Amino acid sequence: MIVGVVGAGVMGSDVAQNLASCSHDVILMDHSVKALDSARKKIERARKLGSFHRKGQSGGTAALDAIERIRFVSDYAALAEVDYLIENVTERWEIKKPVYEVIDSICKDSCIFAVNTSVIPITKAASVTKRADRVIGIHFMNPVPLKPTVEVIRGYHTSEETIQRTDEMLRSMGKSYVLVQDSPGFVSNRVLMLTINEAIFLLMEQVSTAADIDRLFRECFGHTMGPLETADLIGLDTIYYSIDNLYQEFGDSKYRPCPLLKKMVDAGLHGMKSGEGFYNYND
Repeated sequence: MIVGVVGAGVMGSDVAQNLASCSHDVILMDHSVKALDSARKKIERARKLGSFHRKGQSGGTAALDAIERIRFVSDYAALAEVDYLIENVTERWEIKKPVYEVIDSICKDSCIFAVNTSVIPITKAASVTKRADRVIGIHFMNPVPLKPTVEVIRGYHTSEETIQRTDEMLRSMGKSYVLVQDSPGFVSNRVLMLTINEAIFLLMEQVSTAADIDRLFRECFGHTMGPLETADLIGLDTIYYSIDNLYQEFGDSKYRPCPLLKKMVDAGLHGMKSGEGFYNYND
């Protein structure tokens, strides 16, 4: 099976890496040649470090062969041959919507579209296409190759066949999943984005420091990472777009983005990927 991956950012490159390490031929598409070059270097670096696929994952090929399974392209036309497509562009509807209009006209009728999104409703994405029954949500967790479980979202029109084919593909990647119904933010991010946003309010109000907020979550609740560390990993721009989408979708003030979050995004402090967020990664 040939899998198309649209978007060569943090998530898209990880998804492509995970797929290739599990014997899938992958077409990684992004209009930005710079993004494709960065993705290639990131995947090659992972190969050299021996972290190409999750420890203990079955079915993975040798990393040296896996890197050769990925084609890096900047033209949508290359997606005409894919059997399954995973879209990973930024969490802004005005950017996602045109993508679905284009791929729906290019991809073959049998191709399934998986929306890799944190908050955007799957039914909304499906409404742009002529294949609503073949559109499903897959919320991959970061970093993709190391996370064994994903959140799968059934849109209003998603068919049982689409769920079955998605089940087969995820199992081939060594992943299990939890199937949920369509709602902005689904389960994980309805909770996570509120937690992160409230932690940023606490920091802005000088109730505590970033390090101590995260320490409380790690040491008191057993979390691997605190909310502000998690925000830096995901990307503060993604966090802002996600919480703002929830605010727009629900019209509920509890989702109002923290002003400090917006200020940091405007300043280019996006977390790990920019070198600085709530913590400094330039050392």
